[in-house]
Amino acid sequence: MHPVMLLPDHADTSELRKALWRHRIGHRITDEADGQLLWIADPRQHDELKSLVERWKQGEPLELQHSAKRSRNMTSSLTSLKQVPVTALMIAISVVVFALIGVFGDQLIVTLTIVPIGIAGGELVFGQLSQTLSSGQVWRLLSPAFLHFGWMHLIFNLMWVWYFGRQIEALQGSRTMLLLLIVAGIGANIAQYLTGTVLFGGMSGVVYALLAHVWLMSRRVPRSGFFVPQMLVVFMLGWMVFTMTDMAGSVGFGNVANEAHLGGLLVGLITGWYYSSRRLKKH
Repeated sequence: MHPVMLLPDHADTSELRKALWRHRIGHRITDEADGQLLWIADPRQHDELKSLVERWKQGEPLELQHSAKRSRNMTSSLTSLKQVPVTALMIAISVVVFALIGVFGDQLIVTLTIVPIGIAGGELVFGQLSQTLSSGQVWRLLSPAFLHFGWMHLIFNLMWVWYFGRQIEALQGSRTMLLLLIVAGIGANIAQYLTGTVLFGGMSGVVYALLAHVWLMSRRVPRSGFFVPQMLVVFMLGWMVFTMTDMAGSVGFGNVANEAHLGGLLVGLITGWYYSSRRLKKH
C-alpha cells in the first residue's frame, strides 16, 4: 500500500470508498492524528484516484451512467488482464483443463499426472520419474498443478492465485511471476511425489508459495506495495497444519497434498527473502 493524501478528520468517506471500489481501485483509509490517510494498492491508478477525490470534495455525483459504467468496467477488466498475463493464463489453463476432464475423463488425467499411470492385472501401476523425464515427458513436472478434481478445489485455488498473483505480477513483472509458477509448481509436485504419492493435483502448492512470497515482501519491505492481511496468513497456515492431522481425515479433508503445500511454502519463503533482500540493498 502507498500513502496518497490526507482527508479531513471527520469527513464521511463512504460515498468516496464506494466509488473507488466501483472503479476497481484497491485502497484503504486509516485514522491518523492529523486526519484520515488514504492509501492506494496500485500506484498506476494514482491519477484516477485523485480525480475521484477532487470530484468528491466538490460534491459532484460519483455514480457512472449505466452504459458508460458497463463500458468502463469492461475496458478496465481487459486492461487488468493485459497487465497480469501470466496470472490470467494460469487461471485460464486450469479452467480449460478442468472442463476437458469432463470430456476426456481419465485419459486426460493420466496424461498430466507427474508420472504415467496404467492398469496391469487389475491394479494401478506407476512409472518412475527418472524414466519419465528421460523419455522427454518433462511437462509432467509442472502439469499436476493444473489438475483439479472438483469445483470447490478449482475455485478455492484460483481465487488465491488471482489475489496473490496480481500483486506479484503488477509489482515485480510477468517474468518474476512466471519464474515463481515454474519453480513453485515443480518444487511442490516433487515434494509430494517424494512421499510416494503420484495421483495428486491442484494449484495449492503454488498458492502457498505466492502467499509466502507476498507476506515476506510486505513484512521486510513495507513500502513495496505488497499487502496481505495477517489474519489471512494465520488462517492459511492453520489450514495447512490442520489438514496434516488425523482430525482432518475424520471430517472429510484427509486426501490433501500436504507435502505440496509445505514444498510450495518453502519455495515462497526463499523467493520472498531473495527479492526482498535485493530491494533492501538497493535502498
